[in-house]
Amino acid sequence: MVMIMKYGTIGTSFITNEFIESAKLVEGMEFTAVYSRNLEKGLAFSGKYGVEKVFTDLEEMALSDLIDAVYIASPNSLHYEQSKLFLNHGKHVICEKPITVTPAQLKELIHLAKEKNVIYMEAIKMLHVPARPLLQEALKKISKVTTARIDYSQLSSKYPAYLAGDVPNIFNPRFSTGCLMDLGIYCVYPVLDLFGRPDKIIATAGFLTTGADGYGNSIFLYPDKQINLSYSKIGQSSLGSEIIGDKGTIVIHSISTFTNIKIYYKDGTEEELTGEIPRHVVMSGEVQSFYNYVTNSAEYREDYQYAGELAISVSEVMEQIREQAGIQFNQKTL
Repeated sequence: MVMIMKYGTIGTSFITNEFIESAKLVEGMEFTAVYSRNLEKGLAFSGKYGVEKVFTDLEEMALSDLIDAVYIASPNSLHYEQSKLFLNHGKHVICEKPITVTPAQLKELIHLAKEKNVIYMEAIKMLHVPARPLLQEALKKISKVTTARIDYSQLSSKYPAYLAGDVPNIFNPRFSTGCLMDLGIYCVYPVLDLFGRPDKIIATAGFLTTGADGYGNSIFLYPDKQINLSYSKIGQSSLGSEIIGDKGTIVIHSISTFTNIKIYYKDGTEEELTGEIPRHVVMSGEVQSFYNYVTNSAEYREDYQYAGELAISVSEVMEQIREQAGIQFNQKTL
């Protein structure tokens, strides 16, 4: 018999829509409630999915028997307090990246989740897709890796509003946002997953007038390799990422979803590992893992523990990059 997990959502942006569509592909997930500060906006959002209950009070939602779990997709600066509220009330939490702003907050909430015997998980697509083990195997095929170029540069849909003089949330340091937190994290995650923590990091950032970073670069130095990470929200890349070995090169079109991956061998042959996959299908992997962690905790304990340990490592590295690059939050915007 399939266990039903009732979940609610916090946030009404496109990413919440993607999560809901993804959850439809996971047997046992039941969408039951929406939170919005604005009741009218919440009703409009919930109505698209036939969900009747809209909360405008987070405490009331956390106390409700209508949900077993919550998906949090609010601004970054709210993740810690909102996650803590629901964990304290015995609800499972899957929170959009970055799961917290600082590693200290993350460690605290992982400990709290363990105390409350609930699941607390960062929503990061690449860790839960079938292409991940394929990429791990591909590394063996290209032999010794000494260099890699990992890029996620995507022109923000909010950039025109910024140019017009507005301060969109994504470019507002008060919300602990900016390019590194929004896109750079997608570069840091696979590098740490595939190669581990570097011995040294050199990081820089370019800033907008709001004080938010609009683009940045980091160099991860290992004893036997150097990996360059680049990310931008004010420009668009079309080349993707490359991992370069002495027997071939792995080209990854999307570093966040591990789609369109191909190996180019030194003898001129090619091998396609993955093609294009719809976004909500890719995202269903993290939803499935969340459901598995909640309903089959013993079977998936090792995977869940690794996901938590990796999340801490990523958060610590992100903090190190911010310190080096001079990225600061809670600044007064211009």
